[in-house]
Amino acid sequence: MQLFDWIVLIVTLLFIVGYGSWKTKGSKNVEDFILGNNETPWYTVGLSVMATQASAITFLSTPGQAYHDGMGFVQFYFGLPIAMIVICLTFIPLYHKTKVFTAYEFLEKRFDVKTRSLAAILFLVQRGLGTGLTIYAPAIILSTLLGWNLTLMNIFIGVLVIIYTFSGGTKAVNVTQKQQMFVIMSGMFITFFLILHYLPQDMTISSAMHIAGANDKMNIVDFSFDPEERYTFWSGITGGFFLMLAYFGTDQSQVGRYLSGKSVKESQMGLIMNGILKVPMQFFILLTGVMVFVFFQFNPVPLNFNPNNKIVIEKSAFKEEYHALEAKLNKLSEDKKVINLLYIEQLNQDYDNPILRKELVTLSNKEKDLRDRAKEIISKADSNSETNDKDYVFFHFILHYLPKGLIGLLLAVIISAAMSSTASGLNALASTTAIDIYKRNLKEEKSEKHYLNATKFFTLFWGVVAILFACVGTLFENLIQLVNIIGSIFYGTVLGIFLVGFYLRRVQARPMFYSAIMSQLTIFIIYYFMIYIYPSGQEKLGYLWLNFIGAILTILLSLFMQIVFFKRDNTELNEL
Repeated sequence: MQLFDWIVLIVTLLFIVGYGSWKTKGSKNVEDFILGNNETPWYTVGLSVMATQASAITFLSTPGQAYHDGMGFVQFYFGLPIAMIVICLTFIPLYHKTKVFTAYEFLEKRFDVKTRSLAAILFLVQRGLGTGLTIYAPAIILSTLLGWNLTLMNIFIGVLVIIYTFSGGTKAVNVTQKQQMFVIMSGMFITFFLILHYLPQDMTISSAMHIAGANDKMNIVDFSFDPEERYTFWSGITGGFFLMLAYFGTDQSQVGRYLSGKSVKESQMGLIMNGILKVPMQFFILLTGVMVFVFFQFNPVPLNFNPNNKIVIEKSAFKEEYHALEAKLNKLSEDKKVINLLYIEQLNQDYDNPILRKELVTLSNKEKDLRDRAKEIISKADSNSETNDKDYVFFHFILHYLPKGLIGLLLAVIISAAMSSTASGLNALASTTAIDIYKRNLKEEKSEKHYLNATKFFTLFWGVVAILFACVGTLFENLIQLVNIIGSIFYGTVLGIFLVGFYLRRVQARPMFYSAIMSQLTIFIIYYFMIYIYPSGQEKLGYLWLNFIGAILTILLSLFMQIVFFKRDNTELNEL
């Protein structure tokens, strides 16, 4: 980090926080604070929806995911465009028609207060955890690579977000996310083209793709029906669809973004914008990770990207054994560079040499074996060390190979992304707590000013909770997967409740409530016995299927209980 990097970083962050606070200060009432007085245009809705999902985890973990496992993760998003269409046709018109502040308020109008409270609590649990992760993810990696104190980093990011979210509510979140998306995408595009510039002079994008393909990094679509595979076309189009339907249709952090739209049409246009742009954006981020992989076929690469592990090794009795592996990796890297250059030369002559392709695969397998052995040594040196280094790959490239100024810009990208998703999370947590829990259970009527102050207080409260969770969090195999796993555990049941509310008019409150509880408990059991107890990569069920199972189970149980155990009484069902 040079002086110019610090200037770029500090100016960018101060501008976003200052502009957001100045532009949106002075909310007059709860409607202004939570819904932004329904003044948000469609393009701001679209950018805000994209920025909410595009957390720092996306820009740290996704390239590392592609570096190790290739482009297959993009299948996770295949169900998103279909989900956007369903939400635009069903969810948005009903939310606007019923004039709700939160998604869960709709459930009381359709069912009862117990069902509303259950869905709200499930949301608060999983989003509270997720918001802490959006702070923790960039903080732990920045602190590790730059030597900054982790706790101070968590507090720094959390406080920045609290300042403008507390000040301006939904308006502040929407306004700042436009700037944040501009910073984020500018930084990613510049980085991508710099990687291409750093590749050997006679190397084309086509040659780079061939090298990536020879190493199984370009397997974009997998039509396998194997339920143990994490990412396939079928899990993306079904489990991914249900996850996206639940996330964008029932998660207040997203619902709050388009409830602030000027009209039903403006909200719908914003979501359609997200449906059109989101998959290409994720494809581009994954492709950036693949290009980082190609770059390291011609440049020195560490045995483990997490610098903490190097420190652990240097202080242990396994130092010499680790150094021996490093020497082997350096020799292997030279061999890879020679073979890759020969392969490029053949490709430039329109000949895809199968012998050289086979040699590339052999060398990659040898490198993987060296890395696995290194992880074993690191674990022996310190059993508490996190040997998985996927989340450190992209940042290692940023710190060691980007020019002055761009390091500061990419740091601003990562922190901006953390702020955008954290701000939406805090705003949603505060809105849900204030409207669905506090106001709904308050027996005496209070003034608008009281509820506005209560919502601001809950913004501060959840900000502190998120910071505390971030301070005690632990690194998972891959942070983007952890966020999606947490969502998959809870989203299916919540989505099932909403789908019954929208489409199955005969199901009443009591069967719905008990079905939701049974469904959620079943998902916990399935997750434990099919996923949690197995080592990474050996799970008996891809976690995306939890969304599908949870939603379908909730729907079927509610129908079964309505028909078998609960007779319809003579009271008329709520008509929305």
